[in-house]
Amino acid sequence: MSALRVLLLLVLCAIGAAVHAEERPPVLVGLDAEFGLDRSTSAQAIERGILIALDEINRAGGVLGGRRIELVSRDNRSVTARGIRNLKELAAMPEMVAMFVGRFSPVALEYIDLAHDLEMILLDPWAAADAITDNGHQPNFAFRLSLKDSLAMPAMFRHALAKGARRVGLLLPNTSWGRSNLAAADRYYLNADLPKSVGIEWYQWGDRSMIEKYEALRAAGADAIVFVANDTEAVVLFRDMVELPEQDRIPIVSHWGVTGGDFAEQVRGMLDEVDFSVVQTFSFFNADPEIRTRVMAVAERLFGISRFDRIESPVGVGHAYDLTHLLARAIERAGTTERAAVRDALEHLREYQGLVRRFARPFSPQSHDALGADDVFMARYRASDGAIVPLSWSEGTR
Repeated sequence: MSALRVLLLLVLCAIGAAVHAEERPPVLVGLDAEFGLDRSTSAQAIERGILIALDEINRAGGVLGGRRIELVSRDNRSVTARGIRNLKELAAMPEMVAMFVGRFSPVALEYIDLAHDLEMILLDPWAAADAITDNGHQPNFAFRLSLKDSLAMPAMFRHALAKGARRVGLLLPNTSWGRSNLAAADRYYLNADLPKSVGIEWYQWGDRSMIEKYEALRAAGADAIVFVANDTEAVVLFRDMVELPEQDRIPIVSHWGVTGGDFAEQVRGMLDEVDFSVVQTFSFFNADPEIRTRVMAVAERLFGISRFDRIESPVGVGHAYDLTHLLARAIERAGTTERAAVRDALEHLREYQGLVRRFARPFSPQSHDALGADDVFMARYRASDGAIVPLSWSEGTR
């Protein structure tokens, strides 16, 4: 065979391989979250975490012999009906492997039965209600790398106790998320003597003031208030408290929904006027420096963010980043995009060094929650710039 014919054959083979590669469709992953909610930053943070991980995965060759993974995002505006519609639409797309959910537990809880009917994998990087993963379905298609209420409540109570509070009040939303936290609080009280509860006050989404509920708990003897809220409600309570004399402001120990929006921006200049702490499970301040540097290089290239303390809703970024890498590993292990096979593979993953931490085995058939009690810590908003800083962190820490 002449050299010319050999060269021509090689060129044709290369063209054929390129055409074959182009014919292979991308693997799809979905995100349904609260993008259109005013002042919310959680959906955007989750999306950024996914996109950073996908950039790394695709630059390293993708999955299943060179297939890219692409993200399809949908906005539910925190409205359940929109979310259900989005779930159905995403599940019907060819090569759609899994759907990430957003911040709001009441929305995510409504997906559970339908997702199992559709055999759609749900990946939870934020919503904390226990029943999202503890849903009674076998096989279980919901996986969470995030805080859950049964971990948050004990951590918040212990923090209140460490601050000297012997009696606490609960300020809860009248939603499924609030009731999930009440159930977690009740379990805590079965096993702990202190702090004692002075009672519960329930509020509604959209309440314009919480001062009466705050004062009722303080009048009942509360030394601190354990507060379950998102950013909008936290701003309302914070501004109410700033109007009080300093001696009438008791510590607020908050669930992490407040970190899903621009709470710090709305109370800028007042952050040091209330003793306000918030539960967390991830911080860039505590992350492995080498992995953090790698992630931030992608964040700067994709989003123009060069400093990790400028990242909004950091738990959403960290959790979604690690969940995306775990999903890619499960797809590789399964050797297919067939959702039932990928679901099974997620239960058997081993040894992943993530941004959040190292996971020896993130999930198992018995547990679809990757994080535990040792991952929970308390943080505060830094008064100078609103960054969320672990209470254990100090200047000079890595």
